[in-house]
Amino acid sequence: MTKPFDRVALIGIGLIGSSLAHAMRKHKLAGEITGYARSEATRAKAMEISLVDIVFPTAAETVKDADLVILCSPVGTYGELAREIGPRLSPGAILTDVGSVKGAVVRDVLPHVPRDVNFIPGHPIAGTEQSGPESGFAELFINRWCILTPLPDSDTGAVERLADFWRACGSNVEVMTPEHHDLVLAITSHLPHLIAYNIVSTAADLEEVTSSEVIKYSAGGFRDFTRIAASDPTMWRDVFLNNKDAVLEMLGRFSEDLSALQRAIRWGDGDMLFDVFARSRQIRRGIIEAGQDTASPDFGRGAPKSQ
Repeated sequence: MTKPFDRVALIGIGLIGSSLAHAMRKHKLAGEITGYARSEATRAKAMEISLVDIVFPTAAETVKDADLVILCSPVGTYGELAREIGPRLSPGAILTDVGSVKGAVVRDVLPHVPRDVNFIPGHPIAGTEQSGPESGFAELFINRWCILTPLPDSDTGAVERLADFWRACGSNVEVMTPEHHDLVLAITSHLPHLIAYNIVSTAADLEEVTSSEVIKYSAGGFRDFTRIAASDPTMWRDVFLNNKDAVLEMLGRFSEDLSALQRAIRWGDGDMLFDVFARSRQIRRGIIEAGQDTASPDFGRGAPKSQ
């Protein structure tokens, strides 16, 4: 990155916002970092751990004189936040976000963005099940993808500067339309989360299996679903409500494929089951080869600590 931003405003300082703050500090990407959080406790913690240079109780105060503004709160809050900060955005500033959906972000934010502000939606595909200002770390974005979805009239210089910012944070950058992003993420992220939430909920409702057994014997695949299902419920509620068309389309396809597997099990079609499992295994290998996960046993978690 050739030139750091003079002042970066983080609207929301949970996992992604706090990780961005750490990454900007580490790589000297910002002269000053301001932050916004609704909670007084969160604001106090952000200052206590030197996450930002100054924190504000309103988003409008936070964006004053900022040349980069990043919306890091749940996507359901974007519309009202954009309405609040729109009149306070500096001419020439870049406004972006980290939301997991893009079509709804364009719909909710764009009407409030002044014509002299560069609105470039974005989505770093990185995260953990943790949340809050203490959950962030500078390495979160390393070798992860960040998708930018510029609008047809977006300034190419501003897009490249934002792409350079994300590369400096360690990310690989891809550019696509908001509509294509939402379709891709519906199958790679949103549907897996929906399935995980549902499986955990189903297990919790089984009368034949006690809750203690669910926990005791969760060393199998169930445990890996619970990690996903531990994600922030507010964020994921907003994701599903704001990407419902793409999610419902992928859910329909998934239901059809699941029905086919159900028939194969019922009628003893071992060849069909083997083909599906083998193809799925190849996808897993491809993910590892692309550097998007580890081949370590137990997904790199390490051996459990002795009691």
